[in-house]
Amino acid sequence: MKTLLVMTSAALALAATPAMAQDRAGDVQFKVLATGVLPDGEIDQVNVDVVGLPVDLDTKANDNFVPTIAVEYFVTDNFSIETIAGTTQHDVDAIAGLPDGTELVSDGLLLPATVTAKAHFDVGGVKPYVGAGAAYFIWLDVDDTAAGTVALGVTNTTLSDEFGFVFQAGVDVPVGDDGFGVSLDAKRYFIGTTARWFVGETLVIENDHNLDPWVLSAGVSYRF
Repeated sequence: MKTLLVMTSAALALAATPAMAQDRAGDVQFKVLATGVLPDGEIDQVNVDVVGLPVDLDTKANDNFVPTIAVEYFVTDNFSIETIAGTTQHDVDAIAGLPDGTELVSDGLLLPATVTAKAHFDVGGVKPYVGAGAAYFIWLDVDDTAAGTVALGVTNTTLSDEFGFVFQAGVDVPVGDDGFGVSLDAKRYFIGTTARWFVGETLVIENDHNLDPWVLSAGVSYRF
């Protein structure tokens, strides 16, 4: 009986050891990523139209590829909070109602402030995850020289900052035992903006646009 108790205790100790080794609550993970930002940009609603835009006018925002950084804090080994840093720049062009490519927004510089909560899973050494969170799109700059609006006499263009939400999925693949890894990540944002065009102080066009970008990233990570 005593031998059985000793063997059982030893087995329980051995079973507990890996769990303790994997308990990495409090870790921080940095990621350096190459990111493709693939927005929509279609017109959702026309609110103001003093100039008489074509009734079938629609638009598309261009894709952009930029470096980004992600910083992630692990509350537990399988639950983390993540934020990203980076900016992306976009034009908005006509795809219907005006000649294709007619530029309506030029060089809109966007800061997509984002925070997500992520649940992680262990699958044979690979660590997939899913997440969701909130985002605030901040437009840092918009050029007032878009050819299509200059032709209408527009002197100022603005894009509204907006809140929205985001879903996320991806996978972290550890490389060795020193905290390094490779990461693949996909985010889908649900967020828009209101574009306003002014002639002097007069608002002549106001449109609501769906941005709703896919944000696809790949890169390297380090967890410590």
